[in-house]
Amino acid sequence: MTNSKTNPKVDEFLSKAKKWKEEYEKLRDIVLECELTEEFKWMHPCYTLEKKNIVLIHGFKEYCALLFHKGALLKDAHGILIQQTENVQAARQIRFTNVQEIVNMESILKDYIYEAIEVEKSGLEVNFKKTTEYIIPEELQNKFDETPALKTAFEELTPGRQRAYLLYFSQPKQSKTRESRVEKYMQQILNGKGLND
Repeated sequence: MTNSKTNPKVDEFLSKAKKWKEEYEKLRDIVLECELTEEFKWMHPCYTLEKKNIVLIHGFKEYCALLFHKGALLKDAHGILIQQTENVQAARQIRFTNVQEIVNMESILKDYIYEAIEVEKSGLEVNFKKTTEYIIPEELQNKFDETPALKTAFEELTPGRQRAYLLYFSQPKQSKTRESRVEKYMQQILNGKGLND
């Protein structure tokens, strides 16, 4: 290992890991060899450059992954970056189901990490979709027409809160379900609160 320091919170995280322990440890070794600072954010090992997030190690039921915070800006020469869901705009993952996959890809992973470091150093930013580019579900628009105060309150919410509501209200396939979601959160919007406040 290089002169990079390990973080005691990450040591604790690894000691408690029941699943993906060996994979996490191998990913950690690889990332630390790339001279990043090890931190612990969002309950996961996170690696930064001058306090800017570069990559995070996390696990799910089916896989563990390296998550590149600005992965959308990487060239992805090997076609291995995955967009977790259609609404994730910046981050991309490289997924693994066993430690041997990580060992086999070590040099490729380092190339991606070094590219992510260069993206951060260059100051490149992901162009996020603007809130105005999201479609307002018909059921919400109907409520705006019926209750102008609701539209005003919605427009006063932060862009992030507006997006969260638009995504949540748009998810169901049935109009009836979309309508009931809008009904349920009307008062919360009128109170100036976000979906999870």
